[in-house]
Amino acid sequence: MSIDEDEWTVITKDSNGNILKDGDSVVVIKDLDVKGAKATIKRGTTYKNIRCTSSAEEVEVREGKSVWVLKTCFVKKG
Repeated sequence: MSIDEDEWTVITKDSNGNILKDGDSVVVIKDLDVKGAKATIKRGTTYKNIRCTSSAEEVEVREGKSVWVLKTCFVKKG
């Protein structure tokens, strides 16, 4: 997690240290249980057109009509 001092923007990085931007694709690197739902996000699932949040440790992904917030330590740039 880091903040660019010149522009005061949040820089989001994946588990490997690659910088993530809005519209990138990410791949899940670990099976994740979804809180509040009886669902599991499987390892290897690719999400396109991510959105970076105000937190450097989270990204938003869409699956159909659902929106998931994933921690960046569980995704890598795809």
